[in-house]
Amino acid sequence: MSRKSNNRRAFLQKTLTTSGALLLVNSSDIFARDKATIHSTKAFQEIPTGKHPSLISRGDRPLNLETPVHLLDDKVTTSDKMFVRNNGKVPESIDEDTWTITFSGESIVKETSFTLAQLKSKFPIYSYQITLECGGNGRAGFSPATSGNQWTEGAVSSSVWSGVRLRDVLESIGLKPDAVYIGYDGADEHLSGDPTLSAISRGVPLRKALEDETLLAFSLNGEPIPLLHGFPVRLVVGGYPASVSGKWIQRILVRNKIHDGEKMNDYRVPTYPVAPGEKVSSQNPMRIIESMPVKSIITYPRSGAILDKNQTLEVRGHAWAGELAVVEMAVSVDFGATWLPCTLEKPINKYAWQDWRIEIPFPEIGYYEIWAKATDEKGAAQPMVIPGWNPKGYLNNSCHRIAVKIISES
Repeated sequence: MSRKSNNRRAFLQKTLTTSGALLLVNSSDIFARDKATIHSTKAFQEIPTGKHPSLISRGDRPLNLETPVHLLDDKVTTSDKMFVRNNGKVPESIDEDTWTITFSGESIVKETSFTLAQLKSKFPIYSYQITLECGGNGRAGFSPATSGNQWTEGAVSSSVWSGVRLRDVLESIGLKPDAVYIGYDGADEHLSGDPTLSAISRGVPLRKALEDETLLAFSLNGEPIPLLHGFPVRLVVGGYPASVSGKWIQRILVRNKIHDGEKMNDYRVPTYPVAPGEKVSSQNPMRIIESMPVKSIITYPRSGAILDKNQTLEVRGHAWAGELAVVEMAVSVDFGATWLPCTLEKPINKYAWQDWRIEIPFPEIGYYEIWAKATDEKGAAQPMVIPGWNPKGYLNNSCHRIAVKIISES
């Protein structure tokens, strides 16, 4: 056997075989120039019931799990592959039959409570595929590093939620003319165990609460919502940070001012740009994050794919743009010098992510990076580098990229 053959065998022995006859190099060897910004993670010891074993722990107090991007290849995210973002303790004991939701606040005509059975029988039920993304998705990319869960790209999902429109319920009760905001309270316990403290209580402007797609959801992909994702009922609000889609909902408050619940002062970014690591002064007030920025991910192949010269590679993924639609999707294999247009599907409904794909030939051997860039209907495109730094590490929508290596034909 020739030295060339021996070298090739040794190289291939370092790879992992995947479906589609592709191979993967060791991920630690990919993007070597980024090693200084890679954040350590730990695999959780005990796999939560119903979750894919490859999910990555971003903390266990509270429990937060990230989905490796290649597991998000499905058009509709299954519950076992959905990321988990908690702020408090997951409720341990829930009785669906006695569960009630109370609607109150300064700007509701009359405080009213409904059981789940009453909500399901009194109001029409709707289903929408809704993309939910943590505001800190991509936080691990910022330098200097910020505090918080060091998400890479996998704190996002797009699943089918079914429930009643929040608008229908609120309009049946009656709103006062001064209503401008809603807030929520859930059953998750504060990490301290203090019953007087709230784990999280966020909200959205009234116009957002009254959208068709804003649901009090009981079902996920046609099944009862798993406990980790808010059983028996949760808010689902598309286009905004997923923190406004509260879980284990017990109370909806209609406010005559911006809601002032727990963590309403979080999920904010400076009103104008700041230098990396700079403290934000009182002269630069923070604004509440509303519509999320345009973004895309590559879900196939996994980073580190190896294929033979002249082999065509199918690349695919998803794109979304907060409250907007994505109108253009492109990839680059030459570090952004040129871009190749992709086939982009329309969303099944507003707030669903959009699938895209492309076939890429690689005529020469060597190392390549595939960069993905989406553009929204207002002309905003993903930046090729990490966008403006902020103290909380929010809204990193830089181009996702994967590595591939082209080798000589066997």
